[in-house]
Amino acid sequence: MELSEQELVRRQSLQTMRDMGLNPYPADEFVVTGYSTDIKAGFVDEGDGVWHTGDEVRIAGRLMSKRIMGKASFIEIQDSKGRIQVYVSRDDIQAPVAEGEQPTTVEQQMYNVVFKKLLDIGDFIGIEGFVFRTQMGEISVHAKKLTVLAKSLKPLPIVKYKDGVAYDGFNDPEQRYRQRYVDLVVNDGVKETFLKRATILRTMRQVFDEAGYTEVETPILQQIAGGASARPFITHHNTLDVDMYLRIATELYLKRLIVGGFEGVYEIGRNFRNEGMDRSHNPEFTCMELYVQYKDYNWMMGFTEQLLERIAIAVNGTTKVKIGDHEVDFKAPYRRLPILDAIKEKTGLDIASMNEDEIRAAAKKLGIEDTEKMGKGKLIDEIFGETCEGEFIQPTFITDYPVEMSPLTKMHRSRPGLTERFELMVNGKELANAYSELNDPIDQYNRFVEQMKLADKGDDEAMVIDHDFMRALEYGMPPTSGIGIGIDRLAILMTGQPTIQEVLLFPTMKPEAN
Repeated sequence: MELSEQELVRRQSLQTMRDMGLNPYPADEFVVTGYSTDIKAGFVDEGDGVWHTGDEVRIAGRLMSKRIMGKASFIEIQDSKGRIQVYVSRDDIQAPVAEGEQPTTVEQQMYNVVFKKLLDIGDFIGIEGFVFRTQMGEISVHAKKLTVLAKSLKPLPIVKYKDGVAYDGFNDPEQRYRQRYVDLVVNDGVKETFLKRATILRTMRQVFDEAGYTEVETPILQQIAGGASARPFITHHNTLDVDMYLRIATELYLKRLIVGGFEGVYEIGRNFRNEGMDRSHNPEFTCMELYVQYKDYNWMMGFTEQLLERIAIAVNGTTKVKIGDHEVDFKAPYRRLPILDAIKEKTGLDIASMNEDEIRAAAKKLGIEDTEKMGKGKLIDEIFGETCEGEFIQPTFITDYPVEMSPLTKMHRSRPGLTERFELMVNGKELANAYSELNDPIDQYNRFVEQMKLADKGDDEAMVIDHDFMRALEYGMPPTSGIGIGIDRLAILMTGQPTIQEVLLFPTMKPEAN
C-alpha cells in the first residue's frame, strides 16, 4: 500500500510519541463529565445555570481544527453532540525539557505533543480544564491537562464554508456511502438524519408497547420464502443439506403467533429481496409488521394515522414535513380511495368493467411490457404503479384491492371480487400495506393454488404453498388485522431525504475496485 505524504507524516508523529514513552492508544478509561452542546446551551456567567465560568470539566472528542499562536493554541474538538473550542496555554503546561533530554512527566510529553505539532486533525484527545468565555464571547474550555486517546493515521477531508457554501467537501455519493464513518464526521446533518431514524423506531415501539402488543423475533433463514410476492435470496444449509431463503417478509410466522394466542405481535427487522437497487429500493431493508387479533382493516387505518402523526411530532415537532418541493402533512385523518376508483380518477379507465384480456390490452396501450406473463392482479398493480402511484403526495389510503392482487387477504364483506386491503401512499410511494387477514384455511389454500398457476406462467414473484402455515390456520386464527410499514421509506419521509441510501448507514454497493 502506497502512503501519501500526509500519511507518512502522521506515522512519523505516531512513532515520535512512542519514542517519548507516550502510548497513542491508551487503555485507561477517560471519564467524560460534559458535552459540547450541553456546556454551551447551559452556560451562564453567573447565577444558577448548569455551567459557569471556572467550572471544572472533562471533555473528549476528535480534533477538528488548531491554531498555534506563540504561547497559546486554540483547538476545536468534536464530541458525540457537537463542537467546542479549547484554549491551551504554555503557561498551563509545564515547560519543555532541555535540549537532548527526554521528557519525564505527562505534562512535558503533552507540551511536545501540542507545541511541536505532533497532534493532527482527526486525533482523539481528552481535555481536563474549566469552562470560560473568551474575550470574543465564545464559550470555551481552558485546558489544564491534555491526553491523547487515539492517533488518526489518515487525513480527514476538511470542509470549508464561505457564505453558506461548502468547499473541498466530501460530497461524492459513492464515497459517502462506502465511507459513512467519514461522512458522519465531516458533513453536517448526516448524523442528525440517523438520530431521527432512531427516534422513529423508539416512538413506534412506545406506541405498540403502550397498546400492550409484544415485540417478537422470527426466523430470517426460512425453508419457504413466503408472506410477500418477491424474488428471494437463496443459500444452502450444509448440515441439513437443504436450500434455504433469506426471508422476504415476517408475515406468516407472526400470524402463527396470533394462532398461538398472542393479542398483538410486532417485529422490526431486516427483510431481503433479490431485486434491483434504485433511489427507493435496497436488497436488504427494515420493515415493521404488526398483527392484532379481533381487528379489521378499518381499525388499522385509524391506528396507522395516529401512529404516523405521533412519529412526525416526535421527530420534527410538527405533523408537517418538507420533502423536496412538497410539504406533506401527517395529521389525521387521511383520504381513503378504492384502487379501481383511483385508476379511473387518474386515467379514465374503468377497470371494474373489464375482463383480463381487456385489462391486458389497456396495459399494452400504456406502454407496460411483458403483459403475457401477468395475471389480472399483476396487470392492475402495474397500471396503478405506472399511472397513479406517483400522484398521491399527501397520505392517502388506497383500498379494496382485487382478490388476484391479495392472496393473503380476507374477501370484502360487501364488494364481490375485492378484498379488505389498503396501501398507504405518501409522496408518490407506497409506505404501508395492510389487510383484514384471511383466516379461512380452505379459501387460503385455493388462493395459494392460484398463485402456483401464476408461477407456472413465469411469474417468479408468485407465492408458494406454505403447508405448515396452512396447518396453523386449520387450528383456527381469530379475526386479525395486520400491517407492514417500510422503515427506510418512513425515514426518508420524516427526514426529508431524497433517496433510501441517505437513511441507510451502509447501503448495498457494487464491489469496490481494487
